[in-house]
Amino acid sequence: MAPMSARSFFVLCLSLLTLGCGPQDHPWNALDAERPIAAFDSVFIEELTWMEVRDRIADGATTAIVATGGIEQNGPYVVTGKHNVVLRATTEAVARRLGNALVAPIIKLVPEGDHDPPTGHMRFPGTFSLTRETFEMVLTDVARSLATSGFTDILMIGDSGGNQRGMAAVAERWNAEPPHSGVRLHHIPEYYTEDIWSFEQLKELGIHQEPDVQSASRAGIHDDYHYDAIMATVDPGSIRTRERRDAGLFEINGVPLDPLDRTISNGQALVARRAEITIAAFRRSLAE
Repeated sequence: MAPMSARSFFVLCLSLLTLGCGPQDHPWNALDAERPIAAFDSVFIEELTWMEVRDRIADGATTAIVATGGIEQNGPYVVTGKHNVVLRATTEAVARRLGNALVAPIIKLVPEGDHDPPTGHMRFPGTFSLTRETFEMVLTDVARSLATSGFTDILMIGDSGGNQRGMAAVAERWNAEPPHSGVRLHHIPEYYTEDIWSFEQLKELGIHQEPDVQSASRAGIHDDYHYDAIMATVDPGSIRTRERRDAGLFEINGVPLDPLDRTISNGQALVARRAEITIAAFRRSLAE
């Protein structure tokens, strides 16, 4: 018997699937199948199985958090994914404090400037930029995916100022003519704008940076103690702890980052306050 060609094998497999003999007929692929193992403790959808997501929604976790970060230049010490690292901490804090929320995959690609000629952060290697139109289409499709899964309230936050306009536009269009009945988008700009860069809270913690101005690049580089401290709670390597120590540069804006435990403790306090601000604003939006 002659060996089966690749094309013939593909046609056979497709025929079996069409006849209902494929893997989708496994009992565990039934939408109401009982989960065979204990649930994993995470609020991040991408870390859960589909059954775990289904069961969390059924148990009342009908709020989804959509967060936008960015990949851009952030000075000589901090990784390009700074905002995404920060959101790993803050979205988890918001979700766990709410108790009925899960976190969608962080949207890492956002508007960062024009491509040709390059403007904004696009002038620096390693930056990725979406057009605003593409960004808004991605946000809309993410929201529709969440609505299809059964989420009814979608909480939207952005860790960068350039993300806010697009998120606000998507939420406004959606809520004016909801493509999914009973599903509402809540853009929460307060996450970013209220005590921006933790300017006042850092002073409460005894952190006084120089110069004493409220700016994302107060000393001429796109970095700040606010970011370094929060990122250290997730991954000290993302702020190049070892390399900066070796170079005698483990400080920011005149503030030493050692001892690292103190910086991490301050970062945890910043995350907690950011979660409080976000939840308070979200609850006001829910009450409207």
